Amino acid sequence: MRPRSRIGAAVAYLLVKTFHLVFVIAWMATLFYLPRILVNLGEGGAHPEVRARLVLMGKRLYGFGHSMFGIALILGAVLWLHFGIAGGWLHAKIALVALLFVYFVLSGRRLKKIAAGGALPDPTRMRWWNEVPVVVLAAIVWLVLAKPF
Repeated sequence: MRPRSRIGAAVAYLLVKTFHLVFVIAWMATLFYLPRILVNLGEGGAHPEVRARLVLMGKRLYGFGHSMFGIALILGAVLWLHFGIAGGWLHAKIALVALLFVYFVLSGRRLKKIAAGGALPDPTRMRWWNEVPVVVLAAIVWLVLAKPF
């Protein structure tokens, strides 16, 4: 009986980890594309029809991102609490994920202000803003792979 339960636990672990990664990837896609929508708003949002289309796309993407983050968070918690994933690297990773979530919320707030008639963002500034998640993601991936502490 023991080998079978180990196999079952290993399969469950791999399934949870796989789905965690899939939902993280989906959330990261929103982190990369939502600021790009802000860049496009800054460049062409003066035209009402363009602005309306981009705001609609951004709102839908923002809602999708919240769902993907929530599911990834739940699956990550299962990995941590049920399967015993631990270490100092995990605390650093969680801190960086929290930073990315703040970034995501700030991007969403910017979009909501624009939707309410607020000023359009500076496209150059938004291009720099768009690079933030790439740097943080690289640090997260390094932490997960290297587990330095």
